[in-house]
Amino acid sequence: MRGRVRAADGRHLTVERFGDPRGRPVFLLHGTPGSRLGPAPRGMVLYQRRMQLIAYDRPGYGGSDRLEGRSVADVVQDVKAIADSYGLERFAVVGRSGGAPHALACAALMPERVTRTAALVTLAPRDAAGLDWFDGMTAYNVEEFTTASVNPEEFAARLIPRSDEIRRNPIQLLDELRRDLTHADRMVVKDAGVRSMLLRNYQEALRTSAYGWIDDALAFCSPWGFDPADIAGEVLLWHGVKDVFSPVGHSRWLAERIPGATAVLEPAAAHFDALHALPDILTWLIEED
Repeated sequence: MRGRVRAADGRHLTVERFGDPRGRPVFLLHGTPGSRLGPAPRGMVLYQRRMQLIAYDRPGYGGSDRLEGRSVADVVQDVKAIADSYGLERFAVVGRSGGAPHALACAALMPERVTRTAALVTLAPRDAAGLDWFDGMTAYNVEEFTTASVNPEEFAARLIPRSDEIRRNPIQLLDELRRDLTHADRMVVKDAGVRSMLLRNYQEALRTSAYGWIDDALAFCSPWGFDPADIAGEVLLWHGVKDVFSPVGHSRWLAERIPGATAVLEPAAAHFDALHALPDILTWLIEED
C-alpha cells in the first residue's frame, strides 16, 4: 500500500506499508543509497507475525522531496508525520546500514513513542571520541567519506554523474561493490532474488536525483543532532565482524555508550548478511515487554 504524506514543513514523503495493516507497526529505515523498496520480508511472513512494516524514501530519494542540509536527527520529524498520518501512537524502529543511525535518532528523540530499536551494521558518529572511524573500512569508502567531510561541493559534483549512470544501469553499483565484497557478502549478493531486489532498490533510490545519497553522506559526516548515550529504551545492535563498509568497531563503540544496548556481533558475517538477520530481529522488535 503506497501513500504520500505531507511533512510538517510541507515536503512530500512517499511511503510504502507492507503486511498486516492491523498488525504491530515497525518503521523500516532503508540503507544508503536506498529506498522504500529495499530489503524486507515477504507480505505473507508479515501477516503470519501480525506485523506491519512502514518504509519510506528519505528526503531526496525516490518519490520524497529533498531536505537540503538535513541532519541525522531530522528523520524524527518525518517519522512523526508518517506515524501521525496513519494513527500510530507507538511503534518499533529498525534501520540497516545508512538507515541505522536514523533509527538511533528516533530512539533518542522519541522515547515516548518508540518501543524498541534495532540498528544493523550501523555507523557511529563521525566525531566519536576514541574511535578510529576508518579502521577496517574499505579504501573506497574512506575516500568518499573523507571528501564529504572536507569538500562537500566536490563530493556532490562527483556523485551526481555517477548516480546518473547507476540510475540508467543499476547493476553498475553492484559491479563497483564487487571488488570490495568479502566472501560472506558475495554469497548473499549472488542470490538471484537478492540481486533483483537490490537493483530495483537502487534504481528507485536514484530515480529523481542523487541528493538523497549526497545528503545522507554529508549527514553522517556532520553532527548527528543527538547523543547516543541519551537513548533510554531497548536497543539491539547487530553487526557482522567481517564488515568492511561500516566496520564492527562502530557498533562496539555504540554498545559501550547506549545504556540499554545489546550487541550481537556475528564472527563469520559481513555487511549484506544483515538481510538474513532482519526477519529474526523484526520478531524481537514486536515481542511483548
